[in-house]
Amino acid sequence: MIREVAGDILLSQSDAIAHGVAPFDHFNHGLALSLRERFPAMAKDFRHYCQQSHPKPGEVWFWGGADNDGGSARIINLLTQEPSEGASGIPGKASLHNVNHALKLLAGLIAREKLASIALPRLATGVGGLLWADVLPLIETHLGALDATVIIYTSYQKGVRANEAGASQA
Repeated sequence: MIREVAGDILLSQSDAIAHGVAPFDHFNHGLALSLRERFPAMAKDFRHYCQQSHPKPGEVWFWGGADNDGGSARIINLLTQEPSEGASGIPGKASLHNVNHALKLLAGLIAREKLASIALPRLATGVGGLLWADVLPLIETHLGALDATVIIYTSYQKGVRANEAGASQA
């Protein structure tokens, strides 16, 4: 089941948060920056993972750990964007091919980890540059029939906890 909500994804009660990044991403923009600030160990671990594994766009990296306040979280990094070119650190654009492949892997991860719910932003539409009208059908195709609830944060409202249980159904 897919549900759409407005609110602050960092306050999600979901089993995991998934978001789009690029290989070797510096987590300097958008949701990635907010996640880096709240989970600095994740960003450090991601850099180490990239140096060791040299991931490619379309892959998925799953992280579990503690936040700055001692809470725990599971973050799924979907490599939807191309790596940055040069020293700018600005990730490249996303592609529907990369999003499609990452969502396919995400569906398998949700099933393997037995996640009951997952929160997503409007994937690959910010820094990634894709149109939501092109991305949503891919989410519906890969995640719509899962036993897990998929909660899509369609608009960001800082500090607002979304009513994930009573969300409108997509």
